Amino acid sequence: MNRTTILVIDDEPKIVRFVKTALSLGGYDVLTAGTGQLALKLCESEKPDLVILDLGLPDVDGFEVLREIRSYTTIPIIILTARDDEKDKVRGLELGADDYLTKPFGIRELEARLQAVLRRLSWSPQPSDLTEFTLHSLEVDFRRHQVRVYGEEVHLTPTEYDLLRVLIQHSGQVLLHSDLLGKVWGEEYRNDLAILRVNVSRLRQKLEEDPRQPRYILTVPGVGYTLATD
Repeated sequence: MNRTTILVIDDEPKIVRFVKTALSLGGYDVLTAGTGQLALKLCESEKPDLVILDLGLPDVDGFEVLREIRSYTTIPIIILTARDDEKDKVRGLELGADDYLTKPFGIRELEARLQAVLRRLSWSPQPSDLTEFTLHSLEVDFRRHQVRVYGEEVHLTPTEYDLLRVLIQHSGQVLLHSDLLGKVWGEEYRNDLAILRVNVSRLRQKLEEDPRQPRYILTVPGVGYTLATD
């Protein structure tokens, strides 16, 4: 069985040693990069399964590294930042990050976030699950993890895909913000509205003809979201 490879991008040696040691003991293969340029080279050549990215890099802005990685791959990305600023977190999520951690953080918190993201990456339908879904121009093949709009494949991140899957499984029902967060991200995220709203927005950008007037993912103001049935 292949081991999961994680690329850790951070210019603080203590943080890198801490994360690398903990993840190696947890059974992961760990690559490290202290600069944005090296990170981009490693990401392209080694094709890691997941990236942990510090936004405060010495040579290239972390947001630019995130944007560049996301331009050609949907692998999970968790951003690290010492900036306890909601705007930075939201910007990172808008650029395609799957999750975030604010420094300082504990290894248990990091491992929990990693496991949650990797769980979304490895999800596969069970015999009792829906295997295909079609609504207007939207087609989803859960067996192949494929999403198409007007016949063209749409590439979703694992988090975006899992969010769409949960909405489809409960199509026609109104899912509360807290319930969606719990089903997609985990119980510890039930109050994190920012991560939900950004991912819904990203999903609409990829699926809807006019994201400002969505026909699939509908907002129920102050309550949650629902996937239209017609």
